[in-house]
Amino acid sequence: MTITLQIEGSAIDDIASLYAEINRVFMAGEDWQLGPSLDALDDLLHGGYGALAGHPQATLIWRDIAHSRAALGVETTRQWLQAKLDTPGSFNTQAIARQLDALQRGEGPTYFEIVMEIFGGHRQITLVPA
Repeated sequence: MTITLQIEGSAIDDIASLYAEINRVFMAGEDWQLGPSLDALDDLLHGGYGALAGHPQATLIWRDIAHSRAALGVETTRQWLQAKLDTPGSFNTQAIARQLDALQRGEGPTYFEIVMEIFGGHRQITLVPA
C-alpha cells in the first residue's frame, strides 16, 4: 500500500529546518528524531521505521520546492562545508576542500541537489515537486 506524505518547502530555510521538516513528516509518532545527517536521511528512506514503516511504496509531495532549492543552495552548502573544515580531525579535509572549491567554481552540488540525489536513490519513493 502506498502512503502519501507532504513536505512544506516554505518551512525550510536552512539545513536545521530541513531536518525539522523531515522529522515532522517522517518521524511523527517516533520517540526519537533524525539528526542533521545525509547518511541518516538515506537510512530513513530505506524504511523500517517512522512513517515509511510497513509501506513498500510512498509518494512524497514537496510543496514550495523552489523555496527549498534556494534555501539549500550555494551559500548554505558553502557554510556546511566550511563548518566541516573548521572541525579538524572529524572529516577528510582534503575531500571537503575539493568539494568547496568545486562549489565555488559552480561545479559542485548544492545541499539541495545532494538531498535530491538521495531521494532519487530510493525508487520506492516517488517525489512530486509542487
